[in-house]
Amino acid sequence: MNVMTWIDLSLFFVLFVLFIYIFVTVTITNLHKVYLTFHFTMMLWPFCQFALKTTVDPDVQLFYVKLAFIDSILLTIGWLLFTIFLTGKSYLLRKKKTLILYIVAALILIGVIINPKQSFVLPMHGGYVERSYGPLFWLFILFLICTITISLYIIYSALISNATQRIKKQVTHVLKGVLVLTVFVLLDVFLNVVLFKSQPVIPGMTSLGILISAIFFVIAIHRDKIFDLVTIAHQDIIDTLTLGILVLDDNETVVEINRSLLPNINLQIGDRFDLSTLTPQEQTASAFRLFQHSYLKQPMERTEVEVFYTSLQAYINITAAPIVVGDIMVGRILTFQDRSELHRLIAETNHQNVILQERNLALIEIQSELSQTNQKLKQMAITDSLTGCYNRHYLTQYLEQEIIENMILKQPFAIILLDIDFFKTVNDNYGHLVGDVVICSTVEVIKQSLRETDILARYGGEEFIVYLPNTNHSQANLWAEHIKFMIEANKVYLDEVAHSVSITVSMGLLSINNFAEQYAESPTNQLNDLFESVDKALYQAKNAGRNQIVEIIR
Repeated sequence: MNVMTWIDLSLFFVLFVLFIYIFVTVTITNLHKVYLTFHFTMMLWPFCQFALKTTVDPDVQLFYVKLAFIDSILLTIGWLLFTIFLTGKSYLLRKKKTLILYIVAALILIGVIINPKQSFVLPMHGGYVERSYGPLFWLFILFLICTITISLYIIYSALISNATQRIKKQVTHVLKGVLVLTVFVLLDVFLNVVLFKSQPVIPGMTSLGILISAIFFVIAIHRDKIFDLVTIAHQDIIDTLTLGILVLDDNETVVEINRSLLPNINLQIGDRFDLSTLTPQEQTASAFRLFQHSYLKQPMERTEVEVFYTSLQAYINITAAPIVVGDIMVGRILTFQDRSELHRLIAETNHQNVILQERNLALIEIQSELSQTNQKLKQMAITDSLTGCYNRHYLTQYLEQEIIENMILKQPFAIILLDIDFFKTVNDNYGHLVGDVVICSTVEVIKQSLRETDILARYGGEEFIVYLPNTNHSQANLWAEHIKFMIEANKVYLDEVAHSVSITVSMGLLSINNFAEQYAESPTNQLNDLFESVDKALYQAKNAGRNQIVEIIR
């Protein structure tokens, strides 16, 4: 074998060494796995080119040719996958168009393996060291160009997007690798396939392009740490936090600072940190001095303070915690949290609570007023406006229910209907105002003569009705005589009248003692019947000369 034969093998070993270096020195993630698989496929091409030239058996040579191009198909798909993962566009893998690309790649792969009617590769001079290519090969080249075009489009989209500078830096390295590999592959095809009859074959073109593109990645991985997941995640996390973070070593030297802190504290990595520079104005200075004392005298303890900075017009919560490794303090981490919005919300909440309390008190007062008003309205609805006793409407509703209960329980009761005698004469002689006074005075006398369970209501102008529950006819007579006597004995003194005014009343008394009769009528009809009966009794008392009691017993 001549020197040219060993070129591809040498390139294979260099790629293999780089593969081992990457595998050993970096943390394995999904992105690493894609790249390492891609890197492994890069290694197979120069190996197959070397192995092809180490045998004279055409079948073995054809095997290595097919293996090389199968590898190149995988290499092409690997480029695309690596580009997609690196640019964070893994969602593209779920699209149906991507599935079509895989199907085309699989069909070409099957065509390379089967090589139907030597439509992919044809031997020359009895072997495949020198060979010619059929239409299936050019279909593969077209597939390669399409895949590279898609990769370049994805890279272009990432570069013009709002991605972070770190992502753009990684994509730039990928772009360089894609361009280098593309140029060398196309040169290989042009010089060694298109022009192979007019000039000698130049070996190792594609292998050299693969190596140079791989070197781009190795340099980027080693120098820019584009695959250092821990560093990337750490920096991304602390930079996206709204919490200001300051990391110090054991000499109080700044070793890490995030973006949230930079606008407020003029520090850079490598500067010496002095806690006294953070001393606030007098408003919270005493609390800060306690924090400073704990910070200096008890370095192994976690301590915090909330201070107000007039210059920032902000409440800042400062927390200092030790970084301990093996019971030895190797540094500190300080966090700075702006709590101004929290204070504003608390103040706003307190203000709203005060307003709500005031409104609640106002509502309670309104509710009380409404309750009193409703009570007054209710009282007005059931009482007589002049005398204050119940009105006829209330008495009617009350007695309808009482009659039913009395009938069921067979409890005796009585109804007195009384009328002031010659009341028209009082109005005519003394005026209606005096007449109203006489009515009110009479009502007071009647109320004083009744029991708590008795009901007094104004039946008409000068007519009043008294309901005596649980009262038999003899008791009812006594109460009627007592009421009549008290009214007659009552003397009304008026400023407008020189002498006192006295009145008498006529009474109709209805006593219900017999419950043998079953009332089939409604309570309303029954009550009307009772009112009609007691009204007849009153009429008889008036006709008999007034100032009398006429009783009807049932």
